[in-house]
Amino acid sequence: MSLLSRIHEINTSAAPPGTMQTSAGSNKNGRKPQESELKIALQNHLINELKKLPELSDEEQMILIETEAMKFLNDKSDRLTFEGKKELINMVANELIGYGPITTLLNDPDVSEIMVNGPYQIYVEKKGKLVLTDYFFRDDDHVIQIIQKIVSPLGRRIDESSPMVDARLPDGSRVNAIIPPLSLVGPSITIRKFPQNRLQMNDLINFHSLTEDMASFLDACVKARLNIFISGGTGSGKTSLLNVLSSFIPHDERIVTIEDAAELQLLQDHIVSLETRPPNIEGKGAITIRDLVKNSLRMRPDRIIIGEVRGGEALDMLQAMNTGHDGSLATGHSNSPREMLSRLETMVLMAGMDLPIRAIREQIAGAVDIIIQQSRLKDGSRKIVNITEVIGMEGDTIVLQDLFTFNQTGTTSEGKVVGKHAATGIRPYCSEKLEQYGFELPGSLFMGE
Repeated sequence: MSLLSRIHEINTSAAPPGTMQTSAGSNKNGRKPQESELKIALQNHLINELKKLPELSDEEQMILIETEAMKFLNDKSDRLTFEGKKELINMVANELIGYGPITTLLNDPDVSEIMVNGPYQIYVEKKGKLVLTDYFFRDDDHVIQIIQKIVSPLGRRIDESSPMVDARLPDGSRVNAIIPPLSLVGPSITIRKFPQNRLQMNDLINFHSLTEDMASFLDACVKARLNIFISGGTGSGKTSLLNVLSSFIPHDERIVTIEDAAELQLLQDHIVSLETRPPNIEGKGAITIRDLVKNSLRMRPDRIIIGEVRGGEALDMLQAMNTGHDGSLATGHSNSPREMLSRLETMVLMAGMDLPIRAIREQIAGAVDIIIQQSRLKDGSRKIVNITEVIGMEGDTIVLQDLFTFNQTGTTSEGKVVGKHAATGIRPYCSEKLEQYGFELPGSLFMGE
Protein backbone atom coordinates (compact mmCIF):
# COMPACT_ATOMS: atom_id res chain seq x y z
CA MET A 1 0.00 0.00 0.00
CA SER A 2 1.41 3.41 -0.94
CA LEU A 3 1.98 6.14 1.60
CA LEU A 4 -0.63 8.36 -0.07
CA SER A 5 -3.21 5.57 0.15
CA ARG A 6 -2.35 5.08 3.81
CA ILE A 7 -2.70 8.82 4.46
CA HIS A 8 -6.08 8.82 2.71
CA GLU A 9 -7.27 6.00 4.98
CA ILE A 10 -6.17 7.84 8.09
CA ASN A 11 -7.75 11.08 6.89
CA THR A 12 -11.10 9.41 6.32
CA SER A 13 -11.08 7.51 9.61
CA ALA A 14 -9.53 9.95 12.07
CA ALA A 15 -11.67 12.35 14.04
CA PRO A 16 -11.31 16.02 13.05
CA PRO A 17 -9.11 18.25 15.19
CA GLY A 18 -10.78 19.47 18.31
CA THR A 19 -12.83 16.31 18.90
CA MET A 20 -12.25 13.41 21.21
CA GLN A 21 -12.47 9.76 20.12
CA THR A 22 -13.62 7.20 22.66
CA SER A 23 -14.04 3.45 22.44
CA ALA A 24 -15.60 0.93 24.75
CA GLY A 25 -12.49 -0.81 25.89
CA SER A 26 -11.55 -3.24 28.62
CA ASN A 27 -8.58 -1.72 30.41
CA LYS A 28 -7.93 -2.54 34.02
CA ASN A 29 -9.63 0.48 35.56
CA GLY A 30 -12.81 -0.05 33.52
CA ARG A 31 -12.59 3.35 31.79
CA LYS A 32 -12.93 3.75 28.05
CA PRO A 33 -9.61 4.21 26.16
CA GLN A 34 -9.32 7.70 24.68
CA GLU A 35 -7.25 9.37 22.00
CA SER A 36 -6.14 12.85 22.96
CA GLU A 37 -6.79 15.98 20.91
CA LEU A 38 -3.04 16.54 20.85
CA LYS A 39 -2.40 13.18 19.21
CA ILE A 40 -5.04 13.83 16.54
CA ALA A 41 -3.65 17.30 15.86
CA LEU A 42 -0.09 15.92 15.62
CA GLN A 43 -1.23 13.15 13.29
CA ASN A 44 -2.99 15.61 10.96
CA HIS A 45 0.07 17.88 10.95
CA LEU A 46 2.37 15.02 10.00
CA ILE A 47 -0.01 13.85 7.28
CA ASN A 48 0.18 17.28 5.68
CA GLU A 49 3.99 17.28 5.89
CA LEU A 50 4.27 13.78 4.39
CA LYS A 51 1.96 14.73 1.52
CA LYS A 52 4.52 17.31 0.43
CA LEU A 53 7.23 14.62 0.04
CA PRO A 54 5.54 11.43 -1.22
CA GLU A 55 8.73 9.85 -2.60
CA LEU A 56 10.57 9.47 0.70
CA SER A 57 11.83 6.03 1.77
CA ASP A 58 10.64 4.49 5.04
CA GLU A 59 13.83 5.62 6.80
CA GLU A 60 13.48 9.16 5.46
CA GLN A 61 9.80 9.24 6.43
CA MET A 62 10.71 8.24 9.98
CA ILE A 63 13.34 10.98 10.21
CA LEU A 64 10.82 13.54 8.91
CA ILE A 65 8.16 12.36 11.37
CA GLU A 66 10.50 12.55 14.37
CA THR A 67 11.83 16.00 13.39
CA GLU A 68 8.49 17.60 12.54
CA ALA A 69 6.70 15.97 15.47
CA MET A 70 9.21 17.25 18.00
CA LYS A 71 8.94 20.77 16.56
CA PHE A 72 5.15 20.56 16.71
CA LEU A 73 5.08 19.30 20.31
CA ASN A 74 7.64 21.83 21.51
CA ASP A 75 5.45 24.57 20.05
CA LYS A 76 2.04 23.22 21.07
CA SER A 77 2.61 21.46 24.38
CA ASP A 78 4.80 22.37 27.33
CA ARG A 79 3.08 19.92 29.68
CA LEU A 80 4.54 16.72 28.24
CA THR A 81 7.89 15.44 29.42
CA PHE A 82 10.53 14.48 26.88
CA GLU A 83 9.67 10.81 27.42
CA GLY A 84 5.98 11.59 26.97
CA LYS A 85 6.69 13.35 23.70
CA LYS A 86 8.76 10.42 22.43
CA GLU A 87 5.98 7.99 23.33
CA LEU A 88 3.40 10.10 21.49
CA ILE A 89 5.67 10.41 18.44
CA ASN A 90 6.19 6.65 18.33
CA MET A 91 2.44 6.07 18.61
CA VAL A 92 1.68 8.38 15.67
CA ALA A 93 4.61 7.02 13.62
CA ASN A 94 3.23 3.50 14.08
CA GLU A 95 -0.08 4.69 12.67
CA LEU A 96 1.48 6.34 9.63
CA ILE A 97 4.23 3.93 8.54
CA GLY A 98 3.86 0.92 10.86
CA TYR A 99 1.07 -1.45 11.83
CA GLY A 100 -0.65 0.63 14.46
CA PRO A 101 -0.54 -0.44 18.12
CA ILE A 102 0.92 -3.88 17.31
CA THR A 103 4.09 -2.36 15.79
CA THR A 104 5.84 -2.36 19.16
CA LEU A 105 4.86 -6.00 19.70
CA LEU A 106 6.18 -6.95 16.26
CA ASN A 107 9.51 -5.36 17.16
CA ASP A 108 9.72 -7.14 20.53
CA PRO A 109 12.05 -10.16 20.12
CA ASP A 110 10.48 -11.90 23.14
CA VAL A 111 7.05 -12.01 21.48
CA SER A 112 6.53 -15.10 19.32
CA GLU A 113 2.84 -14.68 18.53
CA ILE A 114 0.33 -11.82 18.52
CA MET A 115 -3.43 -12.40 18.85
CA VAL A 116 -5.83 -9.50 18.24
CA ASN A 117 -9.33 -10.42 19.47
CA GLY A 118 -11.26 -7.40 18.27
CA PRO A 119 -10.01 -3.84 18.77
CA TYR A 120 -9.68 -3.82 22.57
CA GLN A 121 -8.02 -7.11 23.43
CA ILE A 122 -4.51 -8.02 22.29
CA TYR A 123 -2.71 -11.09 23.64
CA VAL A 124 0.87 -12.12 22.99
CA GLU A 125 2.81 -15.31 23.50
CA LYS A 126 6.06 -14.89 25.43
CA LYS A 127 8.23 -17.91 26.23
CA GLY A 128 5.31 -20.20 25.47
CA LYS A 129 2.84 -18.38 27.76
CA LEU A 130 -0.11 -16.17 26.79
CA VAL A 131 -0.10 -12.63 28.22
CA LEU A 132 -2.76 -9.90 27.90
CA THR A 133 -1.21 -6.58 26.83
CA ASP A 134 -2.29 -3.00 27.50
CA TYR A 135 -2.40 -2.16 23.78
CA PHE A 136 -5.66 -1.58 21.89
CA PHE A 137 -6.99 -0.33 18.57
CA ARG A 138 -9.28 2.63 18.08
CA ASP A 139 -12.24 0.61 16.75
CA ASP A 140 -13.13 -2.17 14.29
CA ASP A 141 -12.31 0.01 11.28
CA HIS A 142 -8.85 0.67 12.70
CA VAL A 143 -8.14 -3.09 12.87
CA ILE A 144 -9.42 -3.61 9.32
CA GLN A 145 -7.16 -0.80 8.05
CA ILE A 146 -4.14 -2.60 9.47
CA ILE A 147 -5.28 -5.89 7.91
CA GLN A 148 -5.65 -4.16 4.54
CA LYS A 149 -2.17 -2.69 4.90
CA ILE A 150 -0.77 -6.19 5.43
CA VAL A 151 -2.63 -8.00 2.64
CA SER A 152 -2.83 -5.35 -0.10
CA PRO A 153 0.86 -5.55 -1.17
CA LEU A 154 0.37 -9.31 -1.66
CA GLY A 155 -2.58 -8.85 -4.01
CA ARG A 156 -5.01 -10.25 -1.46
CA ARG A 157 -8.12 -8.72 0.00
CA ILE A 158 -10.49 -8.97 2.93
CA ASP A 159 -14.12 -7.84 2.85
CA GLU A 160 -17.61 -9.20 3.46
CA SER A 161 -17.42 -11.39 0.35
CA SER A 162 -14.01 -12.75 1.41
CA PRO A 163 -13.88 -12.41 5.22
CA MET A 164 -10.83 -14.64 5.81
CA VAL A 165 -7.29 -14.24 4.53
CA ASP A 166 -3.82 -15.75 5.00
CA ALA A 167 -0.85 -13.50 4.37
CA ARG A 168 2.66 -12.74 5.54
CA LEU A 169 4.66 -9.75 6.68
CA PRO A 170 7.84 -8.62 4.89
CA ASP A 171 9.95 -10.48 7.48
CA GLY A 172 8.12 -13.75 6.71
CA SER A 173 5.85 -13.75 9.76
CA ARG A 174 2.58 -15.59 9.08
CA VAL A 175 -0.70 -13.67 9.32
CA ASN A 176 -4.28 -14.90 9.50
CA ALA A 177 -7.16 -12.45 9.65
CA ILE A 178 -10.92 -12.95 9.94
CA ILE A 179 -13.56 -10.25 10.17
CA PRO A 180 -17.30 -9.97 10.93
CA PRO A 181 -19.78 -11.48 10.29
CA LEU A 182 -17.65 -14.62 10.80
CA SER A 183 -15.87 -13.19 13.84
CA LEU A 184 -18.34 -12.17 16.53
CA VAL A 185 -15.78 -10.24 18.61
CA GLY A 186 -14.75 -7.94 15.77
CA PRO A 187 -11.83 -8.18 13.33
CA SER A 188 -9.29 -10.75 14.54
CA ILE A 189 -5.61 -11.00 13.60
CA THR A 190 -3.22 -13.82 14.47
CA ILE A 191 0.46 -13.29 13.68
CA ARG A 192 3.03 -16.05 14.04
CA LYS A 193 6.40 -14.33 14.22
CA PHE A 194 9.65 -15.87 13.07
CA PRO A 195 13.05 -15.09 14.57
CA GLN A 196 14.96 -12.29 12.89
CA ASN A 197 18.05 -14.46 13.09
CA ARG A 198 17.38 -17.73 11.32
CA LEU A 199 17.58 -20.69 13.71
CA GLN A 200 20.39 -23.19 13.18
CA MET A 201 20.63 -26.77 14.42
CA ASN A 202 23.02 -25.64 17.18
CA ASP A 203 20.30 -23.31 18.46
CA LEU A 204 17.84 -26.21 18.76
CA ILE A 205 20.48 -28.26 20.58
CA ASN A 206 21.10 -25.36 22.99
CA PHE A 207 17.33 -25.06 23.54
CA HIS A 208 17.34 -28.80 24.42
CA SER A 209 14.87 -29.47 21.61
CA LEU A 210 17.02 -32.44 20.62
CA THR A 211 20.49 -33.91 21.26
CA GLU A 212 23.64 -33.83 19.17
CA ASP A 213 23.16 -37.53 18.32
CA MET A 214 19.66 -36.84 17.04
CA ALA A 215 20.95 -33.88 15.02
CA SER A 216 23.69 -36.02 13.45
CA PHE A 217 21.14 -38.65 12.47
CA LEU A 218 18.74 -36.09 10.93
CA ASP A 219 21.64 -34.46 9.05
CA ALA A 220 22.49 -37.83 7.50
CA CYS A 221 18.83 -38.55 6.69
CA VAL A 222 18.39 -35.29 4.77
CA LYS A 223 21.64 -35.65 2.84
CA ALA A 224 20.87 -39.32 2.07
CA ARG A 225 17.58 -38.20 0.49
CA LEU A 226 15.19 -39.91 2.88
CA ASN A 227 11.60 -38.66 2.75
CA ILE A 228 10.87 -36.92 6.04
CA PHE A 229 7.52 -35.88 7.52
CA ILE A 230 7.41 -33.45 10.45
CA SER A 231 4.34 -33.98 12.62
CA GLY A 232 3.08 -31.83 15.47
CA GLY A 233 0.35 -29.68 16.94
CA THR A 234 -0.33 -26.00 16.38
CA GLY A 235 2.57 -23.83 17.52
CA SER A 236 4.85 -26.79 18.17
CA GLY A 237 7.63 -25.48 15.93
CA LYS A 238 7.13 -27.58 12.80
CA THR A 239 7.99 -24.80 10.34
CA SER A 240 11.06 -23.74 12.33
CA LEU A 241 12.30 -27.34 12.34
CA LEU A 242 11.59 -27.64 8.61
CA ASN A 243 13.71 -24.52 8.04
CA VAL A 244 16.56 -26.03 10.04
CA LEU A 245 16.43 -29.40 8.29
CA SER A 246 16.36 -27.72 4.89
CA SER A 247 19.76 -26.19 5.65
CA PHE A 248 21.26 -29.69 5.28
CA ILE A 249 20.19 -29.91 1.63
CA PRO A 250 23.27 -29.58 -0.64
CA HIS A 251 23.56 -26.26 -2.46
CA ASP A 252 23.83 -27.91 -5.89
CA GLU A 253 20.24 -29.23 -5.80
CA ARG A 254 17.12 -27.58 -7.24
CA ILE A 255 14.49 -27.05 -4.54
CA VAL A 256 10.79 -26.27 -5.09
CA THR A 257 8.87 -25.05 -2.03
CA ILE A 258 5.06 -25.06 -1.88
CA GLU A 259 3.15 -23.10 0.77
CA ASP A 260 -0.13 -21.35 1.48
CA ALA A 261 1.76 -18.27 2.64
CA ALA A 262 5.50 -18.27 1.96
CA GLU A 263 7.30 -18.66 5.30
CA LEU A 264 10.32 -20.85 4.60
CA GLN A 265 13.68 -19.09 4.64
CA LEU A 266 16.05 -21.38 2.81
CA LEU A 267 19.72 -20.46 2.34
CA GLN A 268 20.36 -22.36 -0.89
CA ASP A 269 20.75 -20.53 -4.19
CA HIS A 270 18.60 -22.68 -6.49
CA ILE A 271 15.11 -22.29 -4.99
CA VAL A 272 11.73 -21.83 -6.64
CA SER A 273 9.10 -20.72 -4.11
CA LEU A 274 5.46 -21.35 -5.01
CA GLU A 275 2.48 -19.90 -3.14
CA THR A 276 -1.23 -20.65 -3.38
CA ARG A 277 -3.73 -18.09 -4.63
CA PRO A 278 -7.23 -17.50 -3.24
CA PRO A 279 -10.26 -17.15 -5.54
CA ASN A 280 -11.02 -13.76 -7.07
CA ILE A 281 -14.13 -11.72 -6.33
CA GLU A 282 -16.15 -13.95 -8.67
CA GLY A 283 -15.00 -17.01 -6.75
CA LYS A 284 -12.75 -18.23 -9.55
CA GLY A 285 -9.04 -18.52 -10.22
CA ALA A 286 -8.01 -20.24 -6.97
CA ILE A 287 -4.71 -22.16 -7.08
CA THR A 288 -4.45 -24.82 -4.36
CA ILE A 289 -1.53 -26.66 -2.80
CA ARG A 290 -2.56 -29.70 -4.82
CA ASP A 291 -2.37 -27.72 -8.07
CA LEU A 292 1.13 -26.55 -7.16
CA VAL A 293 2.30 -30.05 -6.18
CA LYS A 294 1.18 -31.36 -9.58
CA ASN A 295 2.88 -28.47 -11.36
CA SER A 296 6.10 -28.86 -9.37
CA LEU A 297 6.61 -32.35 -10.81
CA ARG A 298 7.11 -30.71 -14.23
CA MET A 299 9.74 -28.32 -12.88
CA ARG A 300 12.59 -30.83 -12.60
CA PRO A 301 12.90 -30.59 -8.80
CA ASP A 302 15.61 -32.41 -6.87
CA ARG A 303 13.63 -31.75 -3.69
CA ILE A 304 10.02 -30.83 -3.06
CA ILE A 305 9.25 -29.11 0.26
CA ILE A 306 5.59 -28.69 1.23
CA GLY A 307 4.94 -26.24 4.04
CA GLU A 308 1.87 -28.11 5.29
CA VAL A 309 -0.11 -31.05 3.95
CA ARG A 310 -3.77 -30.78 4.89
CA GLY A 311 -5.86 -32.16 2.01
CA GLY A 312 -5.93 -34.06 -1.25
CA GLU A 313 -2.39 -32.98 -2.09
CA ALA A 314 -1.28 -35.83 0.20
CA LEU A 315 -1.95 -38.29 -2.64
CA ASP A 316 0.14 -36.33 -5.14
CA MET A 317 2.92 -35.92 -2.56
CA LEU A 318 3.03 -39.68 -1.85
CA GLN A 319 3.06 -40.49 -5.56
CA ALA A 320 5.93 -38.03 -6.07
CA MET A 321 7.90 -39.62 -3.23
CA ASN A 322 7.29 -43.05 -4.74
CA THR A 323 8.35 -42.07 -8.26
CA GLY A 324 11.87 -40.79 -7.84
CA HIS A 325 11.45 -37.52 -5.94
CA ASP A 326 13.43 -38.70 -2.93
CA GLY A 327 14.51 -36.35 -0.17
CA SER A 328 11.18 -34.54 0.03
CA LEU A 329 10.14 -32.76 3.23
CA ALA A 330 6.67 -31.88 4.51
CA THR A 331 4.78 -31.05 7.70
CA GLY A 332 1.34 -31.96 9.01
CA HIS A 333 -0.81 -31.65 12.12
CA SER A 334 -1.08 -34.60 14.48
CA ASN A 335 -0.28 -35.62 18.05
CA SER A 336 1.78 -38.73 17.35
CA PRO A 337 3.54 -40.52 14.47
CA ARG A 338 0.84 -43.20 14.36
CA GLU A 339 -1.88 -40.57 14.27
CA MET A 340 0.00 -38.84 11.43
CA LEU A 341 -0.34 -41.99 9.34
CA SER A 342 -4.09 -42.07 10.01
CA ARG A 343 -4.39 -38.44 8.99
CA LEU A 344 -2.45 -39.11 5.79
CA GLU A 345 -4.93 -41.88 4.94
CA THR A 346 -7.82 -39.48 5.47
CA MET A 347 -6.16 -36.75 3.40
CA VAL A 348 -5.52 -39.16 0.52
CA LEU A 349 -9.23 -40.04 0.52
CA MET A 350 -9.97 -36.28 0.33
CA ALA A 351 -8.40 -36.34 -3.14
CA GLY A 352 -11.60 -38.03 -4.34
CA MET A 353 -9.94 -41.26 -5.42
CA ASP A 354 -11.80 -44.40 -4.35
CA LEU A 355 -8.71 -46.31 -3.26
CA PRO A 356 -8.74 -49.30 -0.90
CA ILE A 357 -7.20 -48.61 2.50
CA ARG A 358 -4.49 -51.23 1.97
CA ALA A 359 -3.38 -49.54 -1.26
CA ILE A 360 -3.18 -46.18 0.54
CA ARG A 361 -1.15 -47.69 3.36
CA GLU A 362 1.23 -49.30 0.88
CA GLN A 363 1.73 -45.88 -0.73
CA ILE A 364 2.48 -44.33 2.66
CA ALA A 365 4.82 -47.14 3.75
CA GLY A 366 6.72 -46.93 0.48
CA ALA A 367 6.96 -43.13 0.47
CA VAL A 368 7.64 -41.94 4.03
CA ASP A 369 10.93 -42.96 5.66
CA ILE A 370 11.10 -40.86 8.85
CA ILE A 371 8.44 -39.13 10.97
CA ILE A 372 9.65 -36.47 13.40
CA GLN A 373 7.14 -35.66 16.15
CA GLN A 374 7.49 -32.10 17.42
CA SER A 375 5.57 -31.01 20.53
CA ARG A 376 5.07 -27.95 22.67
CA LEU A 377 5.16 -29.03 26.30
CA LYS A 378 3.20 -27.59 29.22
CA ASP A 379 5.99 -25.17 30.15
CA GLY A 380 5.98 -23.72 26.62
CA SER A 381 9.20 -25.44 25.52
CA ARG A 382 9.28 -27.09 22.10
CA LYS A 383 10.98 -30.44 21.74
CA ILE A 384 11.30 -33.33 19.34
CA VAL A 385 9.61 -36.11 21.31
CA ASN A 386 9.91 -38.89 18.71
CA ILE A 387 12.06 -39.72 15.73
CA THR A 388 10.22 -42.69 14.23
CA GLU A 389 11.10 -44.85 11.26
CA VAL A 390 8.57 -46.34 8.85
CA ILE A 391 9.87 -49.80 8.02
CA GLY A 392 7.11 -51.27 5.85
CA MET A 393 3.90 -53.27 6.01
CA GLU A 394 2.95 -56.25 8.14
CA GLY A 395 -0.41 -57.53 6.96
CA ASP A 396 -2.62 -54.46 6.69
CA THR A 397 -0.65 -52.47 9.27
CA ILE A 398 2.16 -49.99 8.71
CA VAL A 399 5.06 -50.91 11.00
CA LEU A 400 6.80 -48.12 12.91
CA GLN A 401 9.79 -48.17 15.23
CA ASP A 402 10.95 -45.34 17.49
CA LEU A 403 14.65 -44.51 17.18
CA PHE A 404 14.78 -41.59 19.65
CA THR A 405 12.24 -40.47 22.25
CA PHE A 406 11.86 -37.80 24.91
CA ASN A 407 10.98 -39.22 28.31
CA GLN A 408 9.43 -36.73 30.73
CA THR A 409 10.23 -37.52 34.35
CA GLY A 410 8.45 -34.67 36.11
CA THR A 411 8.19 -30.91 36.55
CA THR A 412 9.98 -28.42 38.78
CA SER A 413 8.23 -26.18 41.31
CA GLU A 414 8.32 -23.42 38.67
CA GLY A 415 6.45 -25.66 36.22
CA LYS A 416 9.50 -26.45 34.06
CA VAL A 417 9.33 -29.85 32.39
CA VAL A 418 12.10 -32.26 33.41
CA GLY A 419 13.05 -35.07 31.07
CA LYS A 420 15.69 -36.53 28.79
CA HIS A 421 16.12 -37.52 25.17
CA ALA A 422 17.35 -41.05 24.63
CA ALA A 423 17.90 -43.57 21.86
CA THR A 424 15.73 -46.67 22.01
CA GLY A 425 18.61 -49.06 21.25
CA ILE A 426 17.26 -49.99 17.81
CA ARG A 427 19.55 -49.60 14.82
CA PRO A 428 17.66 -47.93 11.94
CA TYR A 429 16.34 -50.00 9.09
CA CYS A 430 17.60 -47.22 6.79
CA SER A 431 21.25 -47.67 7.90
CA GLU A 432 22.13 -49.39 4.62
CA LYS A 433 20.88 -46.44 2.58
CA LEU A 434 22.75 -44.00 4.82
CA GLU A 435 25.95 -45.99 4.28
CA GLN A 436 25.43 -45.84 0.50
CA TYR A 437 25.65 -42.06 0.83
CA GLY A 438 28.80 -42.29 2.95
CA PHE A 439 27.25 -41.97 6.40
CA GLU A 440 28.55 -44.78 8.63
CA LEU A 441 26.90 -43.79 11.89
CA PRO A 442 28.39 -45.57 14.91
CA GLY A 443 26.25 -48.10 16.73
CA SER A 444 26.75 -46.14 19.96
CA LEU A 445 24.59 -43.37 18.43
CA PHE A 446 21.52 -45.58 18.80
CA MET A 447 22.38 -47.35 22.06
CA GLY A 448 19.73 -46.89 24.71
CA GLU A 449 20.49 -46.57 28.40
